[in-house]
Amino acid sequence: MNIIIVGCGKVGQKIAEKLSQENEHNITVVDSRRFKVENIINEYDVMGVVGSCADIDILKEAGVENADILIAVTGSDELNLLTCLMAKKAGECQTIARVRNPEYRKTLPLFKEDLGLAMIINPEQTAAMEMARVLRFPSAIQIDTFAKGRVEILKFKIQDGSPLDSISIMEMSQKIDPNILICGVLRGEDAIIPGGDFVLNVGDIISIVAPSKSAGAFFRKIGVKTNRVKDTIIVGGGETGYYLANILLRSGIKVKIIEKDQKRGEELAEMLPKATIINADGTENRVLLEEGIEFAESFVALTNIDEENILLSLFAKSKMNGKLVTKINRIAYDEVISNLDLDTTIYPKNITAEYIVKFVRAKNNSIGSNIETMHSILDGKAEALEFIIRENSPVAGIPLEKLSLKENILIACIIRGTDVIVPRGRDTITAGDHVIVVTKNSGFTDITDILK
Repeated sequence: MNIIIVGCGKVGQKIAEKLSQENEHNITVVDSRRFKVENIINEYDVMGVVGSCADIDILKEAGVENADILIAVTGSDELNLLTCLMAKKAGECQTIARVRNPEYRKTLPLFKEDLGLAMIINPEQTAAMEMARVLRFPSAIQIDTFAKGRVEILKFKIQDGSPLDSISIMEMSQKIDPNILICGVLRGEDAIIPGGDFVLNVGDIISIVAPSKSAGAFFRKIGVKTNRVKDTIIVGGGETGYYLANILLRSGIKVKIIEKDQKRGEELAEMLPKATIINADGTENRVLLEEGIEFAESFVALTNIDEENILLSLFAKSKMNGKLVTKINRIAYDEVISNLDLDTTIYPKNITAEYIVKFVRAKNNSIGSNIETMHSILDGKAEALEFIIRENSPVAGIPLEKLSLKENILIACIIRGTDVIVPRGRDTITAGDHVIVVTKNSGFTDITDILK
């Protein structure tokens, strides 16, 4: 596919990185900042054009007339929308715009078709949705959904005293729950797709595949809390804080927001009448203690400074036993941050890039099957892909144990109608199935990519 990425910030760079790994696309990046363009073309297999995306000649130089998809992720909502409109007029490509202003969110659906937008993504709202999901299931570090919510991949850490300590994957299936499949393990910096004889240890961070209705029962069997949190303290009342509070309040969760800026606090009080808004500096330990952090069931650090968020979460961890969620903007230090044991960390830029790449892959259909859903798991070291199986697919009708699979591949789940199947060696895949595959390889677009 011919793809143009407008905007070479962190999100644009992440999209270019992920799409260039697939070796299937002709990618051109556009930015008015020469050094940004040069950094990306030196790092990845992409072409670059330096200039303003508001200039139709620059877009034509980037190949807009023959492009399949244009992705506008500059720092300006208005510029993103203008670029998409120009792309629609200049060619027949589909367009994706990053739009962050909540005011636009209400009106954009009315003009989506007129502007030629195939997708609108709001990083703050998307991040808030991810945060709300883990607050509803606090034992999990991360939750990803497949098959329209019927199947979930949940990531959590094995704690001291867990019945999962020192047993093999096969034993877990036999003794604890045969409807749960462990599809990935993070042990230190190693990402592992385990076989049946792999032995779990305390400290392992594991990802399980489970039917949505079965996950709670599994966690209860291993003595892990499954009830959603009853209340939360949010430090930082920016757009992400607003979106998150709105979602949680609708779910019946009590919300307290600590916001330093008085004017913003007044705006939040008006927009969120059911929330408690505290006008104070949430980075001060005294304020957090006065507002009852020791008794809160969850804490979310959403300031605009990563270092503040990290220190806030570490302080909260020392004072409470509840769920912690930390927003991190800079992607470069994710490996260092993962070693701090901050519970759930949310990277809005990563999430935005992942959603966009997911859309691009879904459009890159092939005859045998196509990707319906994609999530990065194991701290980005593996992917979980949902394929829809078409007629005459090479993998259909053959027992799984007889398929010649590449290394680091696991067929994690088969969804057939209303049935969710944890696959065994004698199971087969049939046309119409949704199949979830976990792999450490990248760039898969078709189910046949799993075969040697």
